[in-house]
Order: sequence, then structure tokens, then C-alpha cells
Amino acid sequence: MAFSFRQIQYFVAVAENGAVSRASHVLSISQSTVTEAIRELEGDLGFSLFDRRAHGVELTLKGHQFLRHARKILSEIADARRALRSEAAPVEGRLALGVTPLVASYVLPDLLARFRRAFPHVVVEIVEDGRDYLDHLLVGGELDVAVMVAGVEKTAPALQVETMEASPYRLWLPIGHRLAEADRVGVAQLADEPFVLLALDEIAQAAEYAWRRAGVRPPVAIRTRSVEAARSLVATGAGVAILPDLTYRPWSLEGDKIEARDLAEILPPVEVVIGWRRGSPLDPIAAQFVAVARTYRAGRGR
Repeated sequence: MAFSFRQIQYFVAVAENGAVSRASHVLSISQSTVTEAIRELEGDLGFSLFDRRAHGVELTLKGHQFLRHARKILSEIADARRALRSEAAPVEGRLALGVTPLVASYVLPDLLARFRRAFPHVVVEIVEDGRDYLDHLLVGGELDVAVMVAGVEKTAPALQVETMEASPYRLWLPIGHRLAEADRVGVAQLADEPFVLLALDEIAQAAEYAWRRAGVRPPVAIRTRSVEAARSLVATGAGVAILPDLTYRPWSLEGDKIEARDLAEILPPVEVVIGWRRGSPLDPIAAQFVAVARTYRAGRGR
């Protein structure tokens, strides 16, 4: 294989923006340059990375798998550049970090890998729990920082928070579903559809809120605390789901395809925030973690 760093950059940009035109705009280069780079990358790899659609592109199963590696390559190169520019002594110490369950699955792995590559001598101690309990630990000084799904309630006034990501809700459908032909689906159209509800970090409440606004009460096929279970259940036709885009992957663990469509109604997005105790200066290690989190936020696409 002889693919280049720029091909990796262009591939990630197209994957995160969902269209060559949007990626070329972000990259400030021509569409033809991006298209040619993707074509050459697919030729080097020996498989297609995208399915071409009328209004953009969609990752294939292998394209989705390759995206994880491509992001890691770009992240490691960025880390190497930072490390070579720094002449400071290695940072050592401990970081007490809290995360909510959804964050633990879909934000923490990449964020923690970035931090550990930059600061390999820091020991990170992680507590996973609900937001209310993490708020309590932060206020009590038992955690340095926490990365949390913000929830519908206001954050404790004793905490300082910054938004890392605001992820909109979309409708998940099995392939071939009658509503998959539409670009946008109204909640009222789901009145008779069995639902898969994710009882995690208040996600199920968003679906129920949408039902109340639309004046419908669809049947509930199952409530689960596992996103992967929800993904597999939707993919095999057990029901549909309204879930935040940060959890969306086009394939279940079994390799079954999942479609995602925008909702006609606007729901408040899921906010992932990083928080620490207000009024207390962050120690140097916690401050470095917040800096990495800000970089993570800036590097996230979609």
C-alpha cells in the first residue's frame, strides 16, 4: 500500500462531512482533487470506502472500519508534532476523571488515547456514574474534571462547564424500512412503529418528549441500557429509535445495515460537556486534560 497523509486527510474530511463538495469547502481545495485522492486511496486499499448517493456519500462497512484507523493516524501525527515542539520535562502525576455512561462508550476512548499519547506519565483514575453523582464528586473535590452528558437539568452552580459537542437526534431505521425513502421524517409518522428506547443518560426521555409534542404514543418494543443492543435491534427490524448522532454507526456488530434520517421536528441536542469546580484553579494536569478536550472538540467532524 502506498497511500499518503493527504489522502488520509481528504478521506476523513469526506467521511465527516458526508459529501465531497462539503469536504472540499472545508479543505479549501477543488472537488476534483478530493475525488481523485479518494479514488487513488481506494485503489491502493483494494476496496471501496464509500457508496455514492444522489446527495452525497455514505461509508461502506470497510470504509467505516478504515475510518477508525485513519483518525488514529492523524491524531498520532498531531501528537508527534506537539511532542517534538515541546522541550519541557515529562508531566507526571494523577488525574481523577469522571464520565457518564454514554461518554464512556463514545467519547472517552478517543479522548483518553489522545491524552495518554501526549502525557504518558500521568496516571488517569476514572469513575463512571450518573451526572448527579459526578457533580457531587466534583464539588467535593474528589474529581479533578468530568466529561458528561449535560442532561435536561441545569448544571450545579458550583461547577464551570464547557460544551465539547452538541449532537442532534436522528431517527434510526432498518434497511428497507418504508420511511427510509424520505430525507426527513415527522414523529407523527411513527405512531404505530415499535420503538427501541435507550435508557441511558436521559436519552429515552428525548424520544418520549418528541412523542408528547406530536401527540402520539408508539409501542415500546424494548428498553435497554446498551447502545450496541439498540443498534442490533434496529438493524434486525425489532423497532426504530431516536438517538443522538454521536452514537450512530451505519453497521451493527453483526454487520447489518442501519439507516439514519433527520427528524422534521427539532429536538434539543445532546450536549457533551467538560466540567470542573468553579472558583478553584485547575492544577496543571487537569488544565492539560481540558486543553486536549478542547482540541478533541475542534477536531470532531459532522
